[in-house]
Amino acid sequence: MKRGAHRRWWPLALAALLIAAAGWQWRSDRQAETGTLLGLDPTSIQRIDLAWDGGAAEHYVQRDGHWMAVNGTTLPIDEGRLADLANTAAAPVQSWRPVADFEPAKIGLAPPSVVLTLDGHVLAFGEAAVTGPLRYVRAGDRVALVSVRFTPRPLKAVAADTH
Repeated sequence: MKRGAHRRWWPLALAALLIAAAGWQWRSDRQAETGTLLGLDPTSIQRIDLAWDGGAAEHYVQRDGHWMAVNGTTLPIDEGRLADLANTAAAPVQSWRPVADFEPAKIGLAPPSVVLTLDGHVLAFGEAAVTGPLRYVRAGDRVALVSVRFTPRPLKAVAADTH
């Protein structure tokens, strides 16, 4: 009788062990997941503020699906550029590290070249990383490495009408 009981229970014990190992691996994978810069839906962004190091600040709000300049910003509206800026909220992060792991001046964050604020969430952009086409971005008390394509670009100068 005991031998028969062992034959029935060891497969269950093995299955329980495999389930526990899979759960541990899943938890470990979730903790290693880097996610996005802000975890916000870019289409939900309603306010964008840009502060350029040594340049003019830009302020925009979205109303009825269109962007409008506010607070003295007199620059023309480029809807595509503002959509790109909003998409920065969902930029995939290559890696996260605490700010304390860096000397901010060495990675271009003291001062940052540009500060992008999306609905009150501040992103400070530093230097490009030497490891590839990535840029250092401070978000709160962490620094992320994200693709350089998410770096805010200045508004292109509008050529004077010469007609």
